[in-house]
Amino acid sequence: MTLKTRSGVKKRVKVTGTGKIKLWKAWKRHLLMNKSKKAKGRNKYGLIVSASEVKKIKRQLPHI
Repeated sequence: MTLKTRSGVKKRVKVTGTGKIKLWKAWKRHLLMNKSKKAKGRNKYGLIVSASEVKKIKRQLPHI
């Protein structure tokens, strides 16, 4: 039986060149006028997933 990739995870996760897993942060989609410059700046870049979460994500992405 073939292993299937979780499509929800596939859309939300990116694997970096060194093999780390990167996500985008929340709260940067809409209603940005009400948020401070500081709050928007904190969400500017992605987030490297912690080692404890990597195992769960890699189980859902068998082909990486």
